[in-house]
Amino acid sequence: MKILLLHGINLNMFGKRDPAQYGTVTLAEIDQRVQALGIELGAEVESFQTNHEGEMCERIHRAHEEGFDAVMINAGAWTHYSYGIRDALAILKVPIVEVHMSNVHAREPFRHVSVFADIVKGQICGFGADSYLLALRAAISAV
Repeated sequence: MKILLLHGINLNMFGKRDPAQYGTVTLAEIDQRVQALGIELGAEVESFQTNHEGEMCERIHRAHEEGFDAVMINAGAWTHYSYGIRDALAILKVPIVEVHMSNVHAREPFRHVSVFADIVKGQICGFGADSYLLALRAAISAV
């Protein structure tokens, strides 16, 4: 089983950005934890991060052709307004799990809206770095 994990804008700053909200874990540490759990559960996890919306769309386009079984995405702020990424994700024929470290529904009102909500299998948020591990389990289960 192959799972694609997509990280969006500013997520490369985990560990430095707003530790009260996101903790001190780095993106590399998150990727390592998710890949280790993937091995344990019989899945290969490939991670991709970009701060460029077009690059994210192009990576999603390639995923359509590459035989992934599921996609996990934390698009960061793009979650709330990127119809381009939403439309790229809609091309996929596999389960998509939206993931956030913070509880976006307990934050600023603009974060309560996900333009991906109607096309994803589900959303997991609010459990810090463990949100990613829960999302991986959900993605595998959805396959």
